[in-house]
Amino acid sequence: MKSSSQKKSLIIVESPTKARTIQKFLGNDFSIHSSYGHIRDLPKTKFGVDVENNFEPQFIISSKAKKTMNLLKNEAKKAGGIILATDEDREGESIAFHLKEALALDERYKRIVFHEITKSAIKEALLSPRKIDIDLVHAQFGRRVLDRIVGYKLSPFLWKKIAKGLSAGRVQSVAVRLVVEREKEIKDFIKQEYWTIEALLEKITDSKPHISEKPQVQNKGSGNGFAAILMKKDGNVLPKLGIKNRKEAENIIEDLKGAKYKVSNVEKKELKRNPPSPFITSSLQQEAWKKLRFPAKKTMFLAQNLYERGFITYHRTDSLNISNLALAGAKEFIEKSFGKDYWQFRKFKTRSKTAQEAHEAIRPTYPQNSADKIKKESNLEKNQIKLYELIWRRFIASQMRSAVFDSQKVEIQAKNYIFQSTGQSLKFDGFLKIYPVSFTENELPVLKINEDLFLKKLIPQQHFTQPPPRYTEATLIRALEEKGIGRPSTYAPTISTIQERNYIQKIERGALMPTEIAIIINNLLVEHFPNIVDINFTAKMEEELDEIAQGKIKWQDAIKKFYYPFEKNLNKKGAEISKKEIAQEKTDKICPECGSPIVIKLGRFGKFYACSKFPDCKYSKSLEANQLNIKCPKCKSAEIVEKRTRKGKIFYGCPRYPQCDFATWDKPTEKFCKKCEWVLVRTKRGQVKCANPKCANLEK
Repeated sequence: MKSSSQKKSLIIVESPTKARTIQKFLGNDFSIHSSYGHIRDLPKTKFGVDVENNFEPQFIISSKAKKTMNLLKNEAKKAGGIILATDEDREGESIAFHLKEALALDERYKRIVFHEITKSAIKEALLSPRKIDIDLVHAQFGRRVLDRIVGYKLSPFLWKKIAKGLSAGRVQSVAVRLVVEREKEIKDFIKQEYWTIEALLEKITDSKPHISEKPQVQNKGSGNGFAAILMKKDGNVLPKLGIKNRKEAENIIEDLKGAKYKVSNVEKKELKRNPPSPFITSSLQQEAWKKLRFPAKKTMFLAQNLYERGFITYHRTDSLNISNLALAGAKEFIEKSFGKDYWQFRKFKTRSKTAQEAHEAIRPTYPQNSADKIKKESNLEKNQIKLYELIWRRFIASQMRSAVFDSQKVEIQAKNYIFQSTGQSLKFDGFLKIYPVSFTENELPVLKINEDLFLKKLIPQQHFTQPPPRYTEATLIRALEEKGIGRPSTYAPTISTIQERNYIQKIERGALMPTEIAIIINNLLVEHFPNIVDINFTAKMEEELDEIAQGKIKWQDAIKKFYYPFEKNLNKKGAEISKKEIAQEKTDKICPECGSPIVIKLGRFGKFYACSKFPDCKYSKSLEANQLNIKCPKCKSAEIVEKRTRKGKIFYGCPRYPQCDFATWDKPTEKFCKKCEWVLVRTKRGQVKCANPKCANLEK
């Protein structure tokens, strides 16, 4: 303990939760306070970038941070030393820099970083202080200024040419483009018919005839029966669309009449399924959506809390590195819990060229702390426990042996056709013991080459090719990561922003669908500002930000290269493009209030009817397209319409409000409840239920 005459050192972190956790480890030897995030930022009410002075950012202390700053200044005066302990990424480094500037700290300050909030990690960091990494700070400057230029310059352009309240962003516009283009692929998709032929076969026994008078379909793979798919004809593999229609399928079945079915080849081998790597930010967000249905924003909020309370390592990372101490802890836990046969040392190679290998993958701080254990010993909420368990299981599984399957592939010859059947059975569960992954066990009977088989039935099956699926949050994050758009810390806020601004809607089963306004904005940007939404250009900008962080280029040089061509094109397009061409359509309707022509205008939340004399006449009305042609189940006198809240969230209600207050967040179907005759609605999870809260009938 320090004597009463000694001054305590002040440690500043960015979160009060993090401050409380560290205080528990260090006790009264240090005074620990939070900056509550960023102390300084660009002003909200003006551009805040001095283009003429080498793009100097004009950072100010935000009004909400002034009270915190006064407290920190008072604490700094009393302190024996100042330690900046913000997060280890660019943003954390930037927060530390702004604290140094705002508090006017001299060179006696210290900067420490750690990947996990544990007593040993904090004490080790205190023994290895450093100065602020100005290259990381400059990379954050570059990102902030670049995003400010795009948002502050391009958004007013959209207000003038389309509708007020719109916005554009460097990363968000590319994310919207991906969703818009996927929707176009789906609409342009032309389905193609194709057929498959399945043979239901059995081993021949002494009591079984070679020809069945009344073939019955048995469960595939049960007993001595199994299914095989037609794969080859005349020695050539049939392509997916090789059998184009029913007639071609029937011709093959006719050709196979009287054929003998004989095993022509048997391949047996052992297959291994390796465990997945521990989580990085993007894979955590994807898996949390798949397994827990957590949106990316929620996942990152929960992970932030788990990190700050000392349960997991830093959650914004693209590195797969694992500390030797953690690897040893995982080995000890696995061998003690499951036996030595289940442990296998593994190191995973990071795919990202720009990953910081000093960082670690996301893992539990203490491998021995299972979810069941911390559930008993901590006051974590249910969703925090769920996410922790996912992270813990993934990490432990990454250090376990592969699952082993006995696999068998059989080829069956019938005339000049080859059918194929595959089966597998689990031999050793390995990592599956702790991290279940879906697989099919389908054990084939013991078969030998040249063995005759009994044909029970040939089954022709019609199929159609399917369009590419709509993005979900998980698959959109994967696409952004693969294309080099954004970085671990940007995925969640980007996807959250484009939904909050009504550019993307989440529909059934979490699928993302662009709104009409998003399609119009995207088309405008693609045509007139191609660099802003060009995937390769945006990825190249991310690479330049990484080069700034590595001290290879100056951040102002990267901004100059972007800004001047962009500004020139913006001025040119401002003069060329007419708002009426984009956001207004003529109609043959007449305004009921003043008799002027009605036009269709485009607003932030889609198209609507409006008087052409606006603002002198403020008449407006929803488009008929918003009507669902479904009678309101409550008043039974009007048709349900699609509506939006002030924040753009879609709901469905009666147009006679307030006379009738029927409303639902779930989209009505054209079917009605058999119990109460109210309309059935489809929830975002795909369930169909009655809209009547007193009925709550759930359809299967």
